[in-house]
Amino acid sequence: MSFTRPSRRIAASIAAFASLGVVAAGAVALTGGGAATTDAPAVELVSTSTCYDMVSIGIGGRNGAPGAGVKLLTDANGNQLPAALSDDFESDWVDEVVSPANSAVNPESYAAIYLQYPANMSSYDAAVDTGVSNAKSVMSAISASCPGTRFAIVGYSEGADVARRTAMEVGNQIPTDGKYAIVNPSKVVGVVILADAGRTSGEGPFPGAANPYSRPDNFDTNYQNGQTTATGAGALPGTSGSFGALDGKVASFCSNGDLTCSLPESTSIVHLLANVGRQVNVDAFEREGLTPATAADVATVIGRVAFFALNDIASQPNWLASDETFLDVLIKVSEPGYDPSKAATTPVSKSDTTAPIDSDKASNLAYLPSKLFKEVVGLITDNQNTVPVLMNDPYGLTLGPGVGHHFDYWRDADLANGKPLTSAQYAAAWLTQLAKDAQAKKPIADPVVKQAALRTVQADPVAAVAAVQAVMSTDETATTTADATTTSSTSTTPLPDTTSTAPAPTTPSDTTTSDAVPTQSESVQTTDATIPSVTDETVAPSTTATCEAEAGVEVAPTATCPAPTSVPAS
Repeated sequence: MSFTRPSRRIAASIAAFASLGVVAAGAVALTGGGAATTDAPAVELVSTSTCYDMVSIGIGGRNGAPGAGVKLLTDANGNQLPAALSDDFESDWVDEVVSPANSAVNPESYAAIYLQYPANMSSYDAAVDTGVSNAKSVMSAISASCPGTRFAIVGYSEGADVARRTAMEVGNQIPTDGKYAIVNPSKVVGVVILADAGRTSGEGPFPGAANPYSRPDNFDTNYQNGQTTATGAGALPGTSGSFGALDGKVASFCSNGDLTCSLPESTSIVHLLANVGRQVNVDAFEREGLTPATAADVATVIGRVAFFALNDIASQPNWLASDETFLDVLIKVSEPGYDPSKAATTPVSKSDTTAPIDSDKASNLAYLPSKLFKEVVGLITDNQNTVPVLMNDPYGLTLGPGVGHHFDYWRDADLANGKPLTSAQYAAAWLTQLAKDAQAKKPIADPVVKQAALRTVQADPVAAVAAVQAVMSTDETATTTADATTTSSTSTTPLPDTTSTAPAPTTPSDTTTSDAVPTQSESVQTTDATIPSVTDETVAPSTTATCEAEAGVEVAPTATCPAPTSVPAS
């Protein structure tokens, strides 16, 4: 089965890429994105028709994922996968990052695909969880048939959250009997997160890299001069965490003023509101406004948070003597997925709530005046910037038509200050180089050495400098035989993968297939991937000549429309 390469909307980027020798000049048409090319669902046997050297998984933001009528992929056994080839679906935003490599390598060497997931705000975390599950299923299925395939993961807006959580699970796997549950982390060569809500304060664009403000470990071109990074931190700190074996292969881009990833410190109430918003039906609010149904939805979430908070406090006999404030408790228990049975405290029983106050508990009442004082001081201290943020039109600052910082990643080049490319262009240049490396069978660094070095630093801080030097040396010279023996093939029996394994701190909970770390004598077993059901129909983004769009649809910038007009918070 052959695959044709469609025209792309990369005209504005060609000049920038040419300066890096990444993309050759050619005629590229400017087209609309996000539209299905077929009227009825179909399937594509991508896994068994071509074993690509590299596959980029694009994850669009709200309403930016393949929906009904889009041709989907299948695994080697004919099971439908929640993804579509970029020939059949296009994202006006993510396309500029994942598509340029098509023009730089052979068609059978590289493929860009788009992940199918709800991509809505009817229940934000449920949509993101589905996206993570689907991303793992797709990588597992492709890797089972094509163990030599390398992966990149690219996400924007709501898709950025999916990309971060997926990368964290992949990078922090612990192999069992030499096998990884998702995919060997060494095979994920790049992760791009545009508007990273899990970003920590002060974090550079390339977390875990030897040069965290300049470039990822496997790319020689600097993103910028100096150590500039966005202020504040992500709006969803509960999603933060280490990328494990993927540290140094992640680009986490954030623009100042994009409150999804650059929320000022001391805005605890905003974090609480964000946590509540992740659990209510925002889509219904936009469609219907405040109605009995939408009000009941909010009341249910708030009631659940309040119950968990009171239960948490009641389970701590010395809570009044602690420094934890009621707002701290609310933020803790408002995290989606909070499970009181797994909390550090022990839930209180009904008998405890009705029993007389014993002498120990009564003595704690002596702490009440100081506790109230701490509550007031804590509320003020933890929210010094909340009022300025709320008074400064947070929606307009982040998502405002033509000015919202959520769209800076396609217009943030600053040549005069040492930043020649936009964030999206830089990411595209990086992935294009990775695709070239994959086609050339260039060895990839062994994450085992990096993880060993990091553990050495933790155990012996004095050895930190030597460990970092070892990591840098390994990234430049490490060799592996996996890609030397794996070629792009139309065979359904790819050569085995010999890439070394990388132990990491945690084990993901949702697994579908086992990715072995095989030797030359081992065979690769294909297992069926359980594909979660995706029933929510999404609306594909579109672009108009007047740069107008309906609320909730992401619109790409063009030569005549430098900035999109409207997107939802995601």
